[in-house]
Amino acid sequence: MYNFNPGPAALPAEVKERIRQEGLAEDLSVMEMSHRSKEYEAIHFGTKEKIRALLRVPQDFDILFLQGGASLQFAMLPMNFLTPGKKAGYVLTGAWAEKAYEEASRLGDTYVYASGADGQYRSIPAIHTWDPQENTAYLHLTTNNTVYGTQWYQYPDSLHNVPVVADMSSDIFSRPVDWSKVDIAYAGAQKNAGPAGLTIVIIKKDWLEEAEQDIPKILSYQTHHKKNSLYHTPPTYSIYVTGLVMDWLDSQGGVEKIYRQNAKKAGRVYDLMDQSHHFYQPHAEKLSRSMMNVTFRLPSMELESLFLRHAAEERLLGLKGHRSVGGCRISLYNAVTPEAVEHLHSFMLRFLEKHSC
Repeated sequence: MYNFNPGPAALPAEVKERIRQEGLAEDLSVMEMSHRSKEYEAIHFGTKEKIRALLRVPQDFDILFLQGGASLQFAMLPMNFLTPGKKAGYVLTGAWAEKAYEEASRLGDTYVYASGADGQYRSIPAIHTWDPQENTAYLHLTTNNTVYGTQWYQYPDSLHNVPVVADMSSDIFSRPVDWSKVDIAYAGAQKNAGPAGLTIVIIKKDWLEEAEQDIPKILSYQTHHKKNSLYHTPPTYSIYVTGLVMDWLDSQGGVEKIYRQNAKKAGRVYDLMDQSHHFYQPHAEKLSRSMMNVTFRLPSMELESLFLRHAAEERLLGLKGHRSVGGCRISLYNAVTPEAVEHLHSFMLRFLEKHSC
């Protein structure tokens, strides 16, 4: 089967084989280890160091292993930093950015700095530098938008020393990160990093010192920072598998090389669409197209249903668009192989030749 699911998404075949051989040992599997044991701590801290090396995370950032997915971060972030007298700016670029903004608005003063909603989220707002309102605690971005298929290719420059927060759930590890433009990045692991259950938070240490203290300890970034993400039982097995994914990514040449491969995979699909005379119509405008999630429509809903049915017959899975917008979606995360993309390309070309007018 060829897995194009949007998340939980494909894992590399090599990682699944290592899980089978190593992670499910009959005597003592990783799922059975105490999170206080030396054996598990080697996995825990080893995975952190692998992430730091692959993403070139500076030493003045900490890497936290949390739970609750990115959705918990929608609330945890303002609980820690949207203190009385402060406000937070949000850039709305799709469904998940909207959810982050809505959650923060329940907890404090917020404003929409920019939005692509009027254009049906077909493009990323053109922000090269940004001028925040007075007393802004942070600016929040969603770097890739799985529902609408758009992606930031360059983060805005902050000229006012106001922190920038990036939800990288669907494109972390797919390309290098310029850490001079990001103060917090967070991501659910289940698209590019590992299985569901783990949330990775990469946060600048000096900003941690400004975090609110009068909140539940379990929701405080400082709590998890001080306890090395071992304040309570972490998602141990998800962390273990994430470490295996990091090993695989390193064996592929690292983030820089996987980025070039991802660009080729996406280019292969978009080129076919652009040459299809609008039979395959991408939702996103060219300069905002996501390399991770290609969202598109066909000339009719009947053709879309036929496309999805025939794709399933060819073992091409997970191509249905998000329920809120319909259409079709191709997710091209790191573990989706070039061979899978070629199989998809061949199917799409044959379907085009048979059904286009």
